[in-house]
Amino acid sequence: MQYRTLGRTGVQVSTLALGAMNFGAIGRTTQEEATALVDTALEAGVNLIDTADMYGRGESEEMVGKAIAGRREDVVLATKAAMPMAEDRPNHRGTSRRWLTKALDDSLRRLGVDHVDLYQIHRWDPETSDEETLSALTDLQRAGKIRYFGSSTFPAYRMVQAQWTSRSSHLARYVTEQPSYSILQRGIEADVLPVAEEYGLGVLAWSPLASGWLTGAVREGREVVTNRAAFMPDRFDMSLPYNRARLEAVERLAEVADEAGLTLIQLALGFVTAHRAVTSALIGPRTAEHLASQLAAAETTLSPDVLDEIDKIVPPGTDLAAHEKFDTPPALLDASLRRRH
Repeated sequence: MQYRTLGRTGVQVSTLALGAMNFGAIGRTTQEEATALVDTALEAGVNLIDTADMYGRGESEEMVGKAIAGRREDVVLATKAAMPMAEDRPNHRGTSRRWLTKALDDSLRRLGVDHVDLYQIHRWDPETSDEETLSALTDLQRAGKIRYFGSSTFPAYRMVQAQWTSRSSHLARYVTEQPSYSILQRGIEADVLPVAEEYGLGVLAWSPLASGWLTGAVREGREVVTNRAAFMPDRFDMSLPYNRARLEAVERLAEVADEAGLTLIQLALGFVTAHRAVTSALIGPRTAEHLASQLAAAETTLSPDVLDEIDKIVPPGTDLAAHEKFDTPPALLDASLRRRH
């Protein structure tokens, strides 16, 4: 396993990190299975585990807490907040001081720990000022409940705004960003990753296997029977033009992998960790077999020739399914924000 410094924190983290979204109901993973996945990952040298309060409405955090019991110091533990935790309770979401204070206490209780190493804002909250959020996070850090804090899926301009707010208001700053990044979704190369480099942010890339598209399970003429396809059928409907474009890219990428003597998973993870701004790629295995195939990429280093071939298939800065991104500015989604009142 290789290790890199998490931004400018001095903390060393593995280039492959264990994402726990599939722990529990989402991935139909039992506690015994989750613990086995954590055991195998730690034995392989993975030291960063990432979860969130909204994964199974707290279930993932509880399972992670039980899995790491007795070896807390071996784990760089990360969780997230901001997504709705109760549909009928409007203040059980967002990034206000009121909610973050409660959300963190709830996460610590579920995880069975007295602090987390990295507390991340799951999505930018347009209803809450940067000063409100950063002030709350700074106080939680000073209280010893979090060591560092970061953002997740922030547009580049919001990353910049948050850094300037920290500086001008004399508050602690975000030290990481967690964006979606894969061979098939390269849009963040245009702005998010350069901004992360400019401000010295660690980057934890989620969905490096593109929701299963880059695992080898999605190929021409083959029925897609992945767990993700069962609850996100539109993402794998081959009658849709953007999915056809993805499938064509996958077929060409599989040829590149074969010629390089790699699996498609090794190619995909090696691509993400090759970018100079990326600290770790978050893998989210549901089974022991999934984890084994992903850990096989731990030492993968792609040659310049292979990276050049990938660029020919999916050009730098290109998203093959831009509508699936979660960092679209609100004004592009809400017409009222584009109109004079």
